[in-house]
Amino acid sequence: MTPPRTETELLTRAHALAGQSVAHVATTVGVRIPDDPRHNKGTVGQLVELALGATAKSLSAPDFPQLGVELKTIPIGNNGRPRESTHVCVANLLPAPGERFEDSCVFRKLARVLWLPVEADPAIVLPDRRFGMATLWSPTDDDWHALMADWDEIMEQVRFGHVQSITARHGEVLQLRPKGRSARDLVRAIGPDGTPIATNPRAFYLRPRFTLQAIHRSI
Repeated sequence: MTPPRTETELLTRAHALAGQSVAHVATTVGVRIPDDPRHNKGTVGQLVELALGATAKSLSAPDFPQLGVELKTIPIGNNGRPRESTHVCVANLLPAPGERFEDSCVFRKLARVLWLPVEADPAIVLPDRRFGMATLWSPTDDDWHALMADWDEIMEQVRFGHVQSITARHGEVLQLRPKGRSARDLVRAIGPDGTPIATNPRAFYLRPRFTLQAIHRSI
């Protein structure tokens, strides 16, 4: 699929997925859904990227860099609410001095988002789950204020060498949580005494209640 040239073209493609099953879209783009449910993590996101023409190769750039739009596939439960936190981007645990929120991957990824809901009822096997109606969203001033406040607080702890003390309880709307294939995955970070240490990778996540509000305010 060639990259969409405009937001309107992207939204038209995304709207065409509404009501389609994961299996149907997977067949269309030539993606095989793993038989073992434990290996399905990321499968839906990958097939949607192919179906919509996402081209970003950088983890810090939006999925549609020519449009500045990030794609977020959101698992929705029977109650109409997101079932889990939403991954934003991998965190830099060796931040440059004076790095600002406006320079961060969180800012770049969330400036413009295409939300695409997908059924997440555990009683429905993944291939039979269906996509909902996609919407486009940009943060309000209040959203940016909340995101920046959490980012500033979390990154201050990272800079002072307290990364290993940060838990998912930190942050009102934005969390920092471990992100790796296994406990053996290690990256460099700042230790309590200012020297580098090895620790598990971390990533930023949006709390479900923030994602729910964002989807409801989308257009």
